[in-house]
Amino acid sequence: MSEPRPPRLLIVWNSMTGGTHQLAQAASAGAATEAAVEVDLRRCDRAGPEHVLAASCYLFATPENLASMAGLMKDFFDRCYYPVLERVVGRPYATLICAGSDGAGAQRQIDRIASGWRLRRVAEPLIVCTHAQTREAIEAPKRIAPAELARARELGAALAAGTALGLW
Repeated sequence: MSEPRPPRLLIVWNSMTGGTHQLAQAASAGAATEAAVEVDLRRCDRAGPEHVLAASCYLFATPENLASMAGLMKDFFDRCYYPVLERVVGRPYATLICAGSDGAGAQRQIDRIASGWRLRRVAEPLIVCTHAQTREAIEAPKRIAPAELARARELGAALAAGTALGLW
């Protein structure tokens, strides 16, 4: 008889200019402080239904592009939505969005998908605004401020701790 698997936090991310990747890495580092939880940090194009089903908790990390979640993140949800439908009901999730302005459009999209899966949001959205508004600023590599990275670490740690304790 095999040992039961420890709970797993799946962090699915996408990033074009590095900002969201830095935040996802910080969340992963925070989550890794909880030894009782496995952390699976996975770029969205390398995540599929099997990863969603294997996880106990989710953190969806995306940039906001043109008031929407990034296209590759949408592709992740498109590929996973029906294969996991009705199989992840009640599982906890949180979001991390790196935006040039407000991040609200991406947040709404993820919440609607999570609602269809009947996931349960367990943390307020973490939206980091870079204030990139010109073409040059939008396309430039991002450097996320230490305070924002600390917030992402705290979110990852909180998700892992809550998962380990069975709070959700």
